[in-house]
Amino acid sequence: MEGVRFKDRSDAGRVLARELAGETWTDPLVLGLARGGVPVAFEVASALGGELGVAVARKIGAPGHPEFGIGAVTAEGDPIFDEHALRTLGLTPADLARTCEAEQREARRRLELYGNDVMRLEGRDVLVVDDGLATGVTARAALREARGHDPRRLVLAVPVGAADSVAALRADADMVVCPLPRIDFRAVSRFYEYFDQTTDDQVIELLQRHRQRDR
Repeated sequence: MEGVRFKDRSDAGRVLARELAGETWTDPLVLGLARGGVPVAFEVASALGGELGVAVARKIGAPGHPEFGIGAVTAEGDPIFDEHALRTLGLTPADLARTCEAEQREARRRLELYGNDVMRLEGRDVLVVDDGLATGVTARAALREARGHDPRRLVLAVPVGAADSVAALRADADMVVCPLPRIDFRAVSRFYEYFDQTTDDQVIELLQRHRQRDR
């Protein structure tokens, strides 16, 4: 199939890990964006000898078109929006307040489920990892929340992404690593042979496996 570069998310994680292996990391914490970023992050954390955790950022969809992300929100803090999309659709943040509240509740639920609410970011190299970058709105929300916890260095690492989104997010991270920036992006799934939905149970299982490995 045209565009395929990775067998699955684990394969993509190993490719990404090789890109990151040349750096020197200080107490690395690898945060997989839930849920699809966690299998990628598992491979990165294993290769770098880092701690594995989860970042949760929920997409805020356009009214009537929830798949079209015009903003994102994390468990804490204010939502962020694509200002151009808001203007185009004639919307204000107040119009989306109820959606934001619902998505923030879901973000909190997931963090509690994953047992991920006590991780230390201060003074560490923090890598936010996802399975791909489309608009970048959820990655931006996760990066901004992580930045508020005073990491030593903040990195966004994705195996594939829309070239314009990759470039734009350099303003939110100290380093952006993307082995496959594409102008002809269209969809993350296009670059994977297998791209099934990652479940909560799979996220929890990967976190447990990594913790057992650390012991």
